[in-house]
Amino acid sequence: MSHADEPISPPVAVDNAAESVASAEPGVSAEPASGARPAAAAGFPPAAAAQALSHAELARAVGMRDQVVAEVARVYIGEDRVIIVLLAALLARGHVLLEGVPGLAKTTLAKAVARVLGCDYRRLQFTPDLLPADITGTFIFNPKSSEFELRRGPLFAQLVLADEINRAPAKTQSALLEAMQERQVTIDGLTLGLPMPFLVLATQNPVEQEGVYLLPEAQVDRFLVRIRLDYPTTADEVQMLQTYNREVAEPEPVASVTDVIALSDLVDRVHVEERVMRYAVRLIQATRSHGRVALGASPRASLGLIRMAKAWALLAGRDYVSPDDLRLLSPVVLEHRVMVTTDAAIEGTTAADVVRDVLRTTPVMETSREGSATLPPAPGGNGGIHWAGDDA
Repeated sequence: MSHADEPISPPVAVDNAAESVASAEPGVSAEPASGARPAAAAGFPPAAAAQALSHAELARAVGMRDQVVAEVARVYIGEDRVIIVLLAALLARGHVLLEGVPGLAKTTLAKAVARVLGCDYRRLQFTPDLLPADITGTFIFNPKSSEFELRRGPLFAQLVLADEINRAPAKTQSALLEAMQERQVTIDGLTLGLPMPFLVLATQNPVEQEGVYLLPEAQVDRFLVRIRLDYPTTADEVQMLQTYNREVAEPEPVASVTDVIALSDLVDRVHVEERVMRYAVRLIQATRSHGRVALGASPRASLGLIRMAKAWALLAGRDYVSPDDLRLLSPVVLEHRVMVTTDAAIEGTTAADVVRDVLRTTPVMETSREGSATLPPAPGGNGGIHWAGDDA
């Protein structure tokens, strides 16, 4: 899929049974979707009033999604889903690991997303001689004032591109752990908070073997999602040549930091049924008990899958998470957290194969003592969000 071949379709209906949509905004259908969350179905109590999202709030999220994709697509020629996953990860307060060979516009993508969202952007080129103080900052003596002054490092930005993160040794990579998990850094005993929103977008080349260091499992687990970029299609590459055959104008900002923080707060109010949570847990536990897995997904993966699904649902114009959201997002949330056994790796089995097998064999339906109960029907469509392999 590409911008030229299959652009994002109009958003589906915004689901909110508690509010009239007679005055729906342009581009948002006023008819309820077939998969709307039931207000009082048996076993599915209605969400608390404080959790309900208004039609205007959902429409605002969908509108920002479309505007961000349209602006970033002016300079980044590729799949729409990559842009949407980045936006969802930012709203979910997570971090992103981009894998791909050089020359796939990873830096262009990061700069465009930061500019469109009005975020402060910094780029870090990781090298073998990079020190932790080079990224966090340090105290510098000022001879004029005879005092030590803090010089903040590039981590003090809202979107940080850690380019070729696997080229730095573990000591430097570990300097990111506190920043990614606690959203703070400690410099000579002084703990400083990082700006909000805060997203680390790290890139690595999975092909190179010389002069690189494997990321520690503890650090890999702190990335909410991993996106694997491949070579562009013929149509995309032709469109790229046509686009860059002349000077390309910078994308225009369509949102502010305040808007991003406000939408991130809306993610907290997206409803998740307990049975959907149980399905997420079964998926995670299936990776741990799989016969070809040496290390399965952690409890942090459970939290990340639900959080990412809530952001995804919000961008789709829904105030609830469906099982389909979990299935769509499991590959990008779980694959980098699963380590196959040595025998499985020798035979060619990958973490992607394991996650596909888990999705195929783990039932959405859960059987209770009272009998068999199923989840409500999945919504028809993904809110205009296209995903690679939808037709598979």
